[in-house]
Amino acid sequence: MTADIVDAHHHVWQLSVRPQPWITGPGLAPLLRDFTLAELEPQARAAGVNTTVVVQTVSSEDETAELLALAAGPGPVGAVVGWTDLTAPDVAERVAALRELPGGGCLRGLRHQAQDEPDPRWLCRAEVRRGLRAVGAAGLAYELLVTPRELPAAVETARALPDVRLVLDHAGKPPVARGAREPWATHLAELAALPHVSCKLSGLLTEAGPAHAHPGALRPWTDHVLDAFGPGRVLLGSDWPVCTLVAPYTEALTTTRLLLDRLAPAERAAVLAGNARRVYGLPSPW
Repeated sequence: MTADIVDAHHHVWQLSVRPQPWITGPGLAPLLRDFTLAELEPQARAAGVNTTVVVQTVSSEDETAELLALAAGPGPVGAVVGWTDLTAPDVAERVAALRELPGGGCLRGLRHQAQDEPDPRWLCRAEVRRGLRAVGAAGLAYELLVTPRELPAAVETARALPDVRLVLDHAGKPPVARGAREPWATHLAELAALPHVSCKLSGLLTEAGPAHAHPGALRPWTDHVLDAFGPGRVLLGSDWPVCTLVAPYTEALTTTRLLLDRLAPAERAAVLAGNARRVYGLPSPW
């Protein structure tokens, strides 16, 4: 039996259907084209990926509906991390409405681009936490898309909401290229001390940039993630197509998998698939 692999973090978009206003500047220009499941699927299959988790990119329930419809069709998508307005007083009703859509049973989490909010303590606002409690009560995970600037607020919010299942995206976007481990390392360890928080080992190649996107440069950062969270709460993710700014899909996954070579076989299997299947309620492919 081949290894079970879940890609716990990727995106898709068609610019004619859903513009991506976050794609700005020359550095992101290669992303200004369509990236579809039809393009990803053969690459995922070649990399041994059995199941994927597709994640929202814009603050739009319409996009979430499109991703749910994608999950309802053929292909590897087993779960959707969508979006709704956390500050709305009717978050529970909004979640219920999304679940009634085609593919709504695949809605397993929600996310908001907290990293783009002017207020670094956006996650600590009363209306946001009210919304997060509704997300947790609905049985969904909430994904923390933050940078080191917002990590302290993420830690405070996680401590205040022990009943909400949280997932840190991209390991909190450490400044790998600059090599400045603090205060990221300390705040990551604080977040990892909370048992209801997991962490995606994703997006680090992008943070590293071409000059540092190799196992030797990435190992100190990934080792800190694995030491802090333990192999039982770390999930593998490609962050495709953003990863293509640095490396193609298969290479991005291969590089990350090489960084797991210190783990025992059972621990490696948990990071590659088992943890994602537990967090997102994904059935085994066998």
